[in-house]
Amino acid sequence: MITAPFVWAILLLPLAAFALIALVLKPLKTAPALSGYVSITAIGAALGLSLWALFGVIGAEHHEIFIAPLEWVNVAGLTINFGIILDGLTAVMLVVITFVALMVNIYSQGYMHGDPGYPRYYAFLSLFATAMIGLVLSDNLFITFAFWELVGLCSYLLIGFWFERPAAAIAAKKAFIVTRIGDFGFLAAILLLFANTGTLDIRELNELAIVGILAGGVLTWGALGIFLGAVGKSAQFPLHVWLPDAMEGPTPVSALIHAATMVAAGVFLVARTYPMFEHSATALTTVAVVGGITAIFAATMGLVMHDMKRVLAYSTISQLGYMMLGLGTGGVAIAIFHLMNHAFFKSLLFLGSGSVNHATGTFDMRRMGGLKKYMPKTYWTMMIASLSMAGIWPLSGFFSKDEIVAGSATQPVLFTLALITVFMTAFYMFRLMFMSFHGKYRGEGHPHESPLVMTAPLLILAVPAAFSGFLNLTGGFGALFGHGESVSILKGLFGAFSHGETWLSLGLAGSGILLAYAIYIKGWVNADSISRRFGAIYELVKRKYFMDELYEKVIAELVLLRGVFAGFHFFDSRMLDNGLNTLLVQNIITRKLFGKMRYFDEKAVDGAVNGVADGTVAAGSVLRRAQTGQLQTYGLFISMGILVIVVAVFLAG
Repeated sequence: MITAPFVWAILLLPLAAFALIALVLKPLKTAPALSGYVSITAIGAALGLSLWALFGVIGAEHHEIFIAPLEWVNVAGLTINFGIILDGLTAVMLVVITFVALMVNIYSQGYMHGDPGYPRYYAFLSLFATAMIGLVLSDNLFITFAFWELVGLCSYLLIGFWFERPAAAIAAKKAFIVTRIGDFGFLAAILLLFANTGTLDIRELNELAIVGILAGGVLTWGALGIFLGAVGKSAQFPLHVWLPDAMEGPTPVSALIHAATMVAAGVFLVARTYPMFEHSATALTTVAVVGGITAIFAATMGLVMHDMKRVLAYSTISQLGYMMLGLGTGGVAIAIFHLMNHAFFKSLLFLGSGSVNHATGTFDMRRMGGLKKYMPKTYWTMMIASLSMAGIWPLSGFFSKDEIVAGSATQPVLFTLALITVFMTAFYMFRLMFMSFHGKYRGEGHPHESPLVMTAPLLILAVPAAFSGFLNLTGGFGALFGHGESVSILKGLFGAFSHGETWLSLGLAGSGILLAYAIYIKGWVNADSISRRFGAIYELVKRKYFMDELYEKVIAELVLLRGVFAGFHFFDSRMLDNGLNTLLVQNIITRKLFGKMRYFDEKAVDGAVNGVADGTVAAGSVLRRAQTGQLQTYGLFISMGILVIVVAVFLAG
């Protein structure tokens, strides 16, 4: 059985790595590769402890291990404990976070080789892992919020890692500002819940919701505030606009943010507080509706992008929508099951895109093609991930996505959105694969397979991307979660085929792949003719529904800058200042009384202060002469001092 010190070590190991790299290794500026080894060692050890914790939770009664909390703050009767929840949800998230982070750390040794900010990069990676681990361990909303904000800070630092590039700096600020909107809702929910319950302990709040003490408007608004925080971090509509621009950061960072850390934080938060949503029909329905809209909304934009990383970014938003839809219609187990599977195949896809960029120098799929023969490891691992995300049996994505689609069948509108998204997902993923890896090479230079340090993580990630769905064949995964949903999701390898939704979902996924094959391999349908035929719609989707223009031009510039802030400036400069300046009393007070006070301030007060300062400088210039910097002089005075002390002691005796 894992004990408390080892659980705390999961959090403290990457934190220690961050401190060691930032405070010791980076200032030394020697052997920068050492920072990578430190980070990899720390996160590897954290992964080992996380696996130990998972097995401990599986064997524990009620699938939870009690860890005694530590008192953090005790002020005027307000006590805030830093405690840990170690249950099935936490254990699964710990394994996912540390495993993906380890693969990213290893891969980054090749991708970031030679970068002047190499130690700084690994310091930020370690801090990012610390923030996410702390978030999933916390048993208190206040501590959760602290780590939540640290996750946001780390994402800002990593997205803007190449801050000398204007696009990266702008993207980092955009991510930070947009997610703050959601964080405001989360903070408001924390204040509301504490004011009405007197506690921020997550277990207590969930229990109060279950027994009905926390109910009505307080419960609904509290849950909606928490969900608003999740909307920002997990890039749900309409706060999704930051995530595609986050591609300006290093590609391994994209894999970490989009697979296992920042975007997963919002889904985890809703899952952790699920009883509050479960007992508020309004909040739970909101989660499902926003998830369904986000899934199809982002998928449409993935259809038309030519940048490989942006296609994957919009697919991430779409899959996060699926997870929220799963939470709203099926429960915690189904959503976290898909989160886990998605973490494996999406991190593989992002790291694969980095491998392609390493070989071709571009992310533009129009300048690729024919890479299959040059990069077989990258191609086949990305093919496994693409099939998995498309939901093709028997790969992992099939099992979790199928359950989400089936769970939404009772709500026809959401069910329709989910099915259309299945078709779109399969199409844009194989559009990416066919444009990039098939046909003739259209780029420059001579593409080549990436080094082993980059391909090894791809090969390792391909295993769970293909087979993690089998972890729940007998309902074992669902048994780790006890929030009321069915603990037996799948009955066996072929059990999912017992309902028609599975066949419909598979048929649509196959149709999406077939359409991509017809357009980009066989050329039976011309892609340019389709875009011309649907010119207005195509332009609308390609311009991302003008959401960036809405936020940046209308809301930020027109409403805030030229409207609200300009109004404040007019009121301050024209009304307040002019009004005061026209008063007769201004001439009397300002020019006479204040004039005399100014004379006293300049001559008396400033004179005294400046006199003390001048005296200090003069004394310092005299004493400075004693600091010659010559060791011989210091030794002479030390010897003289010792002699004086010996003489004084002798005389006193």
